[in-house]
Amino acid sequence: MKDLKYEQKRSVSRLEAADQLTALAAALREGGDAELELSPGTLSLRIPDDLRSEIEVEIGGGEIELEIEFKWPTAPTRTAPSRTAAGTEEATTRKDVPAKPGRSGTSTSRTKGTKRSVTKKP
Repeated sequence: MKDLKYEQKRSVSRLEAADQLTALAAALREGGDAELELSPGTLSLRIPDDLRSEIEVEIGGGEIELEIEFKWPTAPTRTAPSRTAAGTEEATTRKDVPAKPGRSGTSTSRTKGTKRSVTKKP
C-alpha cells in the first residue's frame, strides 16, 4: 500500500498544460518545500537536490502519450559530517595525515602535563 497517491485526470488546454509544467519547473528549481497549485487544490512536497527521472513516449492507437516522472526517497539522504562542528571531525581527520617531511614523525599534540622547554639564543 502506498503512503499517499494523488491522481488527476482532466482535459486541459495547451496553455493550462504549460502553466502546470511551469509551476512544476519552478518548484523543482526552488527545491525544499514546494507548493503546486493544482485545481481543485494545492499539493505540498519536499523536493531534494537530487532526483531520479524518467521520460517515456508511446505512440500507438492514434495517440501520443508523454510521461515525465520524478522519484526521490521520502526519508532525507545522509550527508557527510561537517568539518566545522566543534572541531571534532577536523581533529579526527588530522590523526590520519602523515607527518610532513623533516619532522621525523613526531606529533605536535601534547597530553595534559607535558612541558616544553624554550631556549632563547642571545
